[in-house]
Amino acid sequence: MKKLFISASFLFIGLMGFSQENVTYQKPSSEILVLADYERAPSVLMDTKKEYMILTYRSTYKTLSDLNQEEMRLGGLRINPVTNISSTLTYINNIKVRKIKDKNEIQVSGLPQNPNIAYLSWAPDETKAAFTNTTSKGVELWVLDIPTATAKKLTEDNLNANSGSPFSWYRDGKSILVKALLKNRATLIDTKKDLPNGPTVSMGEGKTSSNRTFQDLLKNPTDEINFENLITSELYKVNLDGTSTLFKKADSYIGESFSPDGNYLLINVLKKPFSYIVPYGRFPITTEVYDLNANLVKVVNESPLTEIMPKGFMAVKKGKRNISWRNDEPATLYYVEALDGGDPATKVDYRDEISLWKAPFSEKPVVILKTPQRFSGIFWGNQSIAIAYDNWYDTRNIKTYLFNPSNPAEAPKVISDRNQQDIYTDPGTFETKRNQYGRNVLAIENNNLYLLGEGFTKEGQFPFIDEFSLATLKTKRLYQSAFKNKKEDIFSIEDFKKGDVLVSIQSPTEFPNYYFRNIKSKDKLTPITNFKNPFESIKNVYKEVIKYKRKDGVELSGTLYLPAGYDRVTKKEKLPLLIWAYPAEFKDKNSAGQNNKNPNEFTFPNYGSFIYWVTKGYAVLDDASFPIIGEGKTEPNDTFITQLVSNGEAAIDAIDNLGYINRKKVAVGGHSYGAFMTANLLTHSNLFACGIARSGAYNRTLTPFGFQSEQRNYWEATEVYNTMSPFMNAEKMKTPLLLVHGEADNNPGTFTLQTERYFQALKGLGAPVRMVILPKESHGYAAKENIFHLLWEQDQFLQKYLKN
Repeated sequence: MKKLFISASFLFIGLMGFSQENVTYQKPSSEILVLADYERAPSVLMDTKKEYMILTYRSTYKTLSDLNQEEMRLGGLRINPVTNISSTLTYINNIKVRKIKDKNEIQVSGLPQNPNIAYLSWAPDETKAAFTNTTSKGVELWVLDIPTATAKKLTEDNLNANSGSPFSWYRDGKSILVKALLKNRATLIDTKKDLPNGPTVSMGEGKTSSNRTFQDLLKNPTDEINFENLITSELYKVNLDGTSTLFKKADSYIGESFSPDGNYLLINVLKKPFSYIVPYGRFPITTEVYDLNANLVKVVNESPLTEIMPKGFMAVKKGKRNISWRNDEPATLYYVEALDGGDPATKVDYRDEISLWKAPFSEKPVVILKTPQRFSGIFWGNQSIAIAYDNWYDTRNIKTYLFNPSNPAEAPKVISDRNQQDIYTDPGTFETKRNQYGRNVLAIENNNLYLLGEGFTKEGQFPFIDEFSLATLKTKRLYQSAFKNKKEDIFSIEDFKKGDVLVSIQSPTEFPNYYFRNIKSKDKLTPITNFKNPFESIKNVYKEVIKYKRKDGVELSGTLYLPAGYDRVTKKEKLPLLIWAYPAEFKDKNSAGQNNKNPNEFTFPNYGSFIYWVTKGYAVLDDASFPIIGEGKTEPNDTFITQLVSNGEAAIDAIDNLGYINRKKVAVGGHSYGAFMTANLLTHSNLFACGIARSGAYNRTLTPFGFQSEQRNYWEATEVYNTMSPFMNAEKMKTPLLLVHGEADNNPGTFTLQTERYFQALKGLGAPVRMVILPKESHGYAAKENIFHLLWEQDQFLQKYLKN
């Protein structure tokens, strides 16, 4: 009887914790609504010849009805089993075409009514593009003819897009390979109606398996059956006239790619056994190469089920990985293998090796490069020039190598060796151009390569173009943006001889637009687009990047917004302050103190920031620096709370010293890890009047095998996990907190349960707390009704606990 009484008491407390208000959907105040209810500008896709652009239009938000679709969560995927496409997609609603030299946009004719467009992909010759359209029953394939701006349907709504894009262009641009549903596909099992045949049993067999907390996993044999059913397709060759022929019979295809010359097809096929503890990307996968007649040429890899991985961020699976076509040869595969068995703890001279394997794969692969750190990428150039990268997470080191892929005996040359987090020394990214196969390769002109850099410096951001000599391995600055009141981004070099470059230019009140800049005549700009500012009502707000220091001397920064017309001279009015932030881990103070904010960026309010409230008389510090530093062998999280509070105190001091704020009226907010930050700041300091925490994790025992950059597990760093967990310190929390979470969060570690349990703890302990669960939402929020209500909730909360 005693045990029964205790259980009933716990149940009663739990039910009390979930007491609810009857709140219907609300809209924010007019000042916020006018900013939130804007029309989204189109996205722009340009062909590489810069003759045409495709403009794609989508709604600013989804609707709750869009989210209220059938959904199955299997193997790490979220699938609509009726339409057989990801349930998380945001669709394009319209397409227009424009000649780049003209100003008039041409509406594409022939589009389906009320289109739901996705996976828009250029044809190899860029005169056409293919895309999918999702109907109420399934996914169709359509093709767009660019010069005539006309679209036509190629297939019925029978494509299988459950694992991603369901089509690939043939090299000749006259046919498309598609994944189609089986005509006699078995009916999916309805788990709500069908009775299980038995219990679900899982076992541990004495082997370490330190997996992080993945979501949407398979849970039982019924899930396995449904998952295999949903992932299985037939491959068809579809011609542009709509005729089709079967290319390959049914199997679990999860990736297809043609060789650069178009004569071979690389296919990844999912195999059994499936797993209940990792997503489908770590299921067994067989990689095969076929010719264009669907004859098997070679099984190039058989990757086993990978449930058990070595510890650490640099751990990789054994065997071949990163299997891809080499872009500068007709049909050569390259792949990577770990020389340390995938275990970062193993001491070796070289971690990885890269091998080449030429079709038809009758000869053995050739090792062309070994890297001391973990391989992280490659740019192919020609027979004697390639660029490779490796990196190591623990030291944040990244190296860049120039090597000769035709002569493995020739030692690679290290052309960059730096801290990856040191943005001031970032040399930029190598420019590429399309070759005869339509693939991107290094742009090599007169024995030079070219680097496009973001150009962050102590004085500000000044993007640049450098010429890199292959003879001397030295760089020469060809162009550097000199804007002081605008921000310029460099996208590509269009004509090396003439000096034409594609850029975008923006300012706090000028929406980003595209231009051709001639770097040999630096003042010559040719406009391409003319998108208008949709946020005219905040064009007069004050914006500034401020720099300040915390107590230990680490330099910090943030973007400060003040209401339009605020008198910064007399500073008679002391404003309430909102701080929005997200912590970032660093291994050195120098990198942590670097500034990556540009005051000349266009001011773009979105539901994820506090910028809206500058219209309501608040000061806002957006993207405030919250570095967490662990130098040498010290882990950043060993002093997480101390550094977190120091960051918050420095931000408040800096703006208070400017005379703008009432430091007793400061709120802090964040999303995901920023929500975790917010809860900790309110728990361990008296700096803030209230806080807003969205989609966070608050109990680190529920992420016991690591989170963010923490590589130690709970049992190795128990005190760190407990100290960092707001849930474990809930009795200390007395500051008003608004907790928000999506009902269907799909992010690893931030299960909706995290917010529900933290709310129960705070409510039970008497803390002033409000919880809002947004229906149907994932980790990021999408539905207009939910977003507007979120803004209303935040506004009401700030009015109650901060402004008044």
